Amino acid sequence: MENLFPYSFNEKRYHTFNYYLKSRYHGKVSKVILDAGFTCPNRDGKKGYGGCIFCSSSGSGDSNLAREKDIFDQYLENKKVMDRKWPNTLYIPYFQAYSNTYGPLEKIKAMIEPFVSLDEVAEIAIATRCDCLEDDVIEYLDGLSKYKPVWLELGLQSSSDRTGELINRKYSFEDFRDALHRLDRTGIRVCVHVMNGLPFEDKEQMLRTVKDISHLPFDGIKIHMLHIIRNTALARMHELHNYSLISREEYIELVVKQLELLRPEVVVQRLTGDPIKEDLIAPMWLLNKTTILNDIDKLMRKLDTWQGKKYE
Repeated sequence: MENLFPYSFNEKRYHTFNYYLKSRYHGKVSKVILDAGFTCPNRDGKKGYGGCIFCSSSGSGDSNLAREKDIFDQYLENKKVMDRKWPNTLYIPYFQAYSNTYGPLEKIKAMIEPFVSLDEVAEIAIATRCDCLEDDVIEYLDGLSKYKPVWLELGLQSSSDRTGELINRKYSFEDFRDALHRLDRTGIRVCVHVMNGLPFEDKEQMLRTVKDISHLPFDGIKIHMLHIIRNTALARMHELHNYSLISREEYIELVVKQLELLRPEVVVQRLTGDPIKEDLIAPMWLLNKTTILNDIDKLMRKLDTWQGKKYE
């Protein structure tokens, strides 16, 4: 069926981030990964230690090869490759490592403000936690959003509080819901992170997570497959328990079912991760990202389904 799904330029049957960006900016837009030197309340002792069990010592900022540099120097260094590939590219500074609203407002302003006035910067993306959003921070980011779109990326991973305890998340699903409703009164956009394959979760709970958030106010989603990387608490758990991970085929089928449950307007920013090969313990099939995405497309066509088909 031609143009089956309205938020796509091609055969995709879900609302891709590429569609969202090209519809707004009519050209290439790239994220530039940055590390602003924050930490998390489940690392520094405020709520716990060690961080989430799957998170590396760099706070999931492993692909930022310039993270030891000043924040603006990181930006210049990391966008060099993109400048060579795509002339006249627009950029999204992406403050990825750790929780980038966990700190005083002045530190957060110092992180963001070098980028706000740049014409080449289209939007701002900030990874953080639902329990690191003080009123003054929300007010500041809401003010910024009147000039440039501001995305807050909030890690949920699972709506199960039992799983939340296991992964050392240190906040509840109710805390997460409350944060979304507070942000819904602003112009800030929210991208929710969910994760498939968490220890001891069955597929019903993975689908339940998407059902539980489907009617909440958020604008985008990243769906990840749990991957075990070296020197993490999860790697030590896996060595002790050797629990089974879902297969590539199971993951593809699960993602298609999750997409069916999402509102069509939700922007799908990611459907799988980008682990670094040298750090990855399992599952190794995650290294073939393109084929995973292609097979998700193929299965959606085979089943004649699309994002939101089963949204109620």
